[in-house]
Amino acid sequence: MNTEKIINPPSGYLTFALFLLLLAFTGFFIYERNAVPAIVIFIVDFVLILPGLVIVNPNESKVLTLFGKYVGTVKQDGFFWVNPFTVKKKVSLKAFNLNGQQLKVNDSVGNPIEIAAVIVWQIKNTASAIFAVENYLQYVNIQSEAAVRHLANSFPYDSIEDENAGITLRGGADQVSILLEKELNERLDRAGIEVLEARISHLAYAPEIAHTMLQRQQASAIISARRLIVEGAVGMVEMALQRLSEKNIVDLDEERKAAMVSNLLVVLCGDRSVNPVVNTGTLYH
Repeated sequence: MNTEKIINPPSGYLTFALFLLLLAFTGFFIYERNAVPAIVIFIVDFVLILPGLVIVNPNESKVLTLFGKYVGTVKQDGFFWVNPFTVKKKVSLKAFNLNGQQLKVNDSVGNPIEIAAVIVWQIKNTASAIFAVENYLQYVNIQSEAAVRHLANSFPYDSIEDENAGITLRGGADQVSILLEKELNERLDRAGIEVLEARISHLAYAPEIAHTMLQRQQASAIISARRLIVEGAVGMVEMALQRLSEKNIVDLDEERKAAMVSNLLVVLCGDRSVNPVVNTGTLYH
């Protein structure tokens, strides 16, 4: 039942011409006041011929069923004639955009976040779309929401919460999109639907923790910056002492080296302009 069967019915132009011809004969017999042939031809024309004419537009299809049995799908666009007793259901083959609503979920470490996704999908198997699920549009909406929730629960929002995380929702956008697309294709395969693209369209902390997490991110950024400044300052002090020693500019004992290191670190690591102090004495007095 869920295996799609493509059929190519005969052209409808000849059948439509036959319909017009029989319609002319009906008018002729009515004019001749011969009611029986007119009624017979009229019934044949409007019951057996006209209902079988179908128009299939580009990127559309017609799924045909006859007395509860799947007959096939017409995917070729054009004007055709099919069995007049078949039920013809139109199924669009165009790409659909699903702009998912914002969902409030917890990430893998328990932080409440808001997340939404944009999904591009289209029907590949018309038989599965019609017969495997009750309503394929509703099926896509529900399964997409479930996939986005599962994705959000699988990864942390940022590496601040989990430094060992290989993928984060904020930092691994491309990887997250690939995983989301893969999971959606697995979920929607039952309905004969293929996901062409899936992207996270909205990602943020929930309002109740957004301010706190922003402060945490700022503090982490300051700490990281300070770490780089200190590492650079230590390297510069080490280079200064080495150059002074190589050039024999001044002979410093350990205590003077410690004082020099302290002063250089204050100058290099301070976040404010340094006011110089002129020492008119010595280090020991």
